[in-house]
Parts: sequence; structure tokens; C-alpha cells
Amino acid sequence: MKRIGIITSGGDCGGLNAVIKGAARMAASMDIEVVVIPNGYAGLYNLTEMESLVALTPERLVSIDVTRAGSEAGHSRVKIKKIENPDKYDRIKKGLEKFGIDGLVISGGDDTGSVILDLAGQGIKCVHVPKTMDMDLQSYSVGGDSAINRVAEFMSDLRTTGMSHNRVLVLEVFGRYAGHTAFRGGIGADADCILLPEIPVDFEVVYGHMKRTYISRVKASDVRAGTYAIVAAEGMKDAKGEVIADESAGKDAFGHIKLAGAGKYVRKRLEAFMKDDPDIEAFMKDTGAYVPGVYVKPEIREVTPGHLVRSGRSFAYDVNFGMEAGAAGVALLKEGLTGVTVVRAAGSEIFYQATAEVIKQRHVDLSEVALFERLGICFGRKPEEYKPELKAWEGKIERHM
Repeated sequence: MKRIGIITSGGDCGGLNAVIKGAARMAASMDIEVVVIPNGYAGLYNLTEMESLVALTPERLVSIDVTRAGSEAGHSRVKIKKIENPDKYDRIKKGLEKFGIDGLVISGGDDTGSVILDLAGQGIKCVHVPKTMDMDLQSYSVGGDSAINRVAEFMSDLRTTGMSHNRVLVLEVFGRYAGHTAFRGGIGADADCILLPEIPVDFEVVYGHMKRTYISRVKASDVRAGTYAIVAAEGMKDAKGEVIADESAGKDAFGHIKLAGAGKYVRKRLEAFMKDDPDIEAFMKDTGAYVPGVYVKPEIREVTPGHLVRSGRSFAYDVNFGMEAGAAGVALLKEGLTGVTVVRAAGSEIFYQATAEVIKQRHVDLSEVALFERLGICFGRKPEEYKPELKAWEGKIERHM
């Protein structure tokens, strides 16, 4: 193992530059050269057409800022199996041979992982560093903590405009069909309501909770100011269990529907309830806000930060995990392992698992939801009973998110 290529694939997020830097530094300590294969799997496919690759020398590593989100290596959403060229795998192997690349450290999520399995099956040596801000892999993945913190920051910041205008605010966030980002980001922002793909939404429950909470806050304020905060996951479902999505958004390269419109849908549903509720007009009059034909009910606004959630800075946990996992990926590759995922690196211990197992989708544990329902947060359903089980801890305390 003399030269390793590094690839980042799928969506960008916090912590990826730390993966790159960790891998390059570990490789240097083993007298292994690391080169960047740009543009994700698209670059891997097109290696035969490239004249040169950037080597991650100590001098080049200085300019890679691990505190910034995104990736110096670049991204693309390409599924190798979908490439029409019947000689695609031979083309990739020739490209790797051209540049003397003996193995690959690839950072990405479940789609990226599925391609790793494909490549490994063709005899291409590669190790997976888990990356997805959706946090829906079986292991922790780079980008999760940064995305959660960004969501929490956005929702917390929006309270200022909510309070100024007495608005109900709906923040739509990424996560596809798993609600980890919305769940933990919403808790981090002390949101009033969190809507997850794992729980079909009963809007009567949401409206009832919103109405009680919002009205009581405004009435309790000496200046009649209040707001209500909702975090909605893009893959949330309606009461029938159908995903709320704007089909006009199309599909991505892996055939997934591009999810959009959850925030708008929540706003419209709540506006419809509010329009037919006589208590709202009485509330507006009681608080001195009512203006006939002009201002007859509180405003509801949806905000979709979109790619702002995955941009900006990398938070400290992702920098730590990214550096460790990138370094661990090189160590695994050096030992000849392929088709495996770095699960955890702690000191001299490196834990890995078959990539096929790690990329199986993980959903929010609804028993954890019940705890927060007990604390007064609405999740779009009638609160489930929370039954704590008290257990003395006998094992080793592991680091975790």
C-alpha cells in the first residue's frame, strides 16, 4: 500500500475536511501517499481522462480548514451501477492503475456505502468512513452533530422574529425518512413541536397544542408577545402515513424523490384550523391585536434553511470524530480490509463493521420520544405513556452522541 485515494461522496456536511486531514496525516505517518480524487464517484469514473491528481502533502494540508463544513475533495451523486458503459469497472480499475492508487478511503452515507459494496465486489479495495447529516446509519456518522447544532441555532434565532410579530414559525429541515436531525435539533432549540417521519401527524393534536401554548404565552406576557416553534422533518407523513412531498421536485441520481414542501404543508393545515376557530378572533380582540379585514389571526410562517444546515462551520464533535475516523480508515486499508465501515476509533482501538450492515437505515427510537412528550413537547400524536426503567450501570461508559 503505497498510495491511497480519498473520495467524499453524496451530500456535503460538517466534519469532512477533518476526515481528509486525518486520513492524510495517518497515511504520512505510514509512508503512504494520499491523493484527492475530485468530484466523488464521477471523478473516480473519469480518472482515465485526468492528467494529474492533487497530493495531500504537508504543505497542501495547511490550507484545509477542518473547522469549515463541506469538502476540499468535492462531491457528486453518482451511482456506478447506473452508468451505461458496460466496461465501467475496467475503466475505473485502469484509472486507479494509471495513478498507482492501491486503495480508497471513501466518506459518505448509505448511497455511498452501497457503491462501496459494489466496488469491493469488483475487487477494488475501499474502506468506508460514515458520513451523513441525516444520522440514519447504524453507527455515528460525520456531519450529524454539526447539522443538529445548525438546526438548533436557526430555530433559536427565529424566536426573535417570532416574538416581534407574535408569529407561529415552522422550520423545515433535512433528514429524508429518518427524523434524527429534526428530533435532536428541535430538542436543542427547545422547540414546542417536532414532527418526524416516524410518527404520522394528527394535525388536530398539533393545532390543539399550538393554540393552548401560544395563547397562554401571549396572555401571560406584559407586552402581549409570544411565539410557537415547530421543527418539521422533510420526510414527515400525514395521518394516512403518506410522505408529504412536492413531486415536481423530481428525483436524485439514486432514484430518491427530492423531498420538499413539508413546512408549507404544515402552515396551510394550521391556517385552515385557525380560520375556522372562533376562539382566535376573541383572542386577537382580547390582546388588542385585532384589526377588521387586515389582521384577524396570528401569522404562520414557514422557513426552509435548506443547504444552510449543511454549510458554514464544522462543530467540534464532528472535527474530532472526522479526524479519528479518517485516520482509522487508512489503518484498516493498510491491513487489507475492504468493504468495511469505521464505526469508532478510541486510542489504539479501532472498531469496524461490514458496510452492508452499517448502511441499513436507523430510525428515531420512539421510546425516547415518549420521554420528551412527558416534558410537554408535541410530536403530532396523543402523548404515549412514559414508563422509566431504572437500571444500575455495570459496564464501561462509552463515548456517544
